[in-house]
Amino acid sequence: MAQGLLSYETFVKSVAGASGSIIAMSVFYPLDTIRFRLQIEDDNAKELKKMNSLHAVYHIIRTEGIEALYRGMKPVLQSLGASNFVYFYTFHGLKSITTGSALHDLGLGMIAGMANVLATLPLWVVNSRLKANKSEHFSGLLDGVVHIAQKEGVSALWNGLGPSLMLVINPAIHFAVYEALKRNVKTSSATVFFLFGAISKAVATVATYPIQLAQARQRHGKNSQMSTAALLLSILKRNGPAALFQGMEAKLLQTVLTAALFFMTYEKIVRFVFMLLMRKG
Repeated sequence: MAQGLLSYETFVKSVAGASGSIIAMSVFYPLDTIRFRLQIEDDNAKELKKMNSLHAVYHIIRTEGIEALYRGMKPVLQSLGASNFVYFYTFHGLKSITTGSALHDLGLGMIAGMANVLATLPLWVVNSRLKANKSEHFSGLLDGVVHIAQKEGVSALWNGLGPSLMLVINPAIHFAVYEALKRNVKTSSATVFFLFGAISKAVATVATYPIQLAQARQRHGKNSQMSTAALLLSILKRNGPAALFQGMEAKLLQTVLTAALFFMTYEKIVRFVFMLLMRKG
C-alpha cells in the first residue's frame, strides 16, 4: 500500500484517530466535565474539591441534573474529531516518509501538535465557553467563533495559544511512549493496546499538568492577558504548590481511561479497514 502524505494509509489512520477519540470521549465525558470545573474554579468547585471524581459526578447529578454532566458535549466531540484528524494526518504522514527512534517520534509529535493547535484552537476556545455555560449569545461552534471574533476580536479566538503550543509536548510524549511500547512488544491484543494507551497518557499528563491548568483558565477567559509563567507563579503564590495540580485526579482518571479506550479503538479500526482493503485488492 502506498505511503506518504496523500496515501490511503495516512488517511485511514487519521479517520481512525478521529473516530476513536470521539468514541472514547463519549464514554468518559462526565469525568471531563469534573476536570474542567476544577481547573477553571467553577462556582461549585469548592464543593467538588472535597470529593473524589465519582462522588463529584453524583453531586452534580443531584444538584444540577444529569444533563449538566454532558453540557457542551456535541461541540467537544466535533472539535475533538477535527483535532485528532489533523494531528494523526500530520504525524503519520510525516512518519511515513521519515524513519527514526523514539526521539524522532517525539519531534514529529511536536510538529503535529503545533499544526493541530494553530488549526483548531478557536474551536476549543468556543468549547470552554459552552462548557462553562458562558455562552448565552451562541450555542454552537461556528456561531461561537463568529460571536467571539465580532465582540472580542479575532485574537480572542487564540486565547491560551502560548500554553497550547507549550502543551504540544503532551501528545508528543504520549505518542513517543506509545510507539516505543509498540516497537518493543509486538501484539494485536486489544487489552495490551488499552494498557499501552493508559501508561503513555499517564506519563504525559503528570509531566505537563500545570501548563494544562493554565491553558484551561486562559481559554475560559480568566487571566487571558497573563503570560503562562506569570499565571502559574500567581497560582503558586496565592495557593501553594498543590494548587498547580488542582483537578489532576479527575484529569488523570478521565484522560488515562479515555486515551486507553481511544488507542484500543484506533488500533482495531485501522486493522479492520486495512484487512478490508487487502481483501478487495
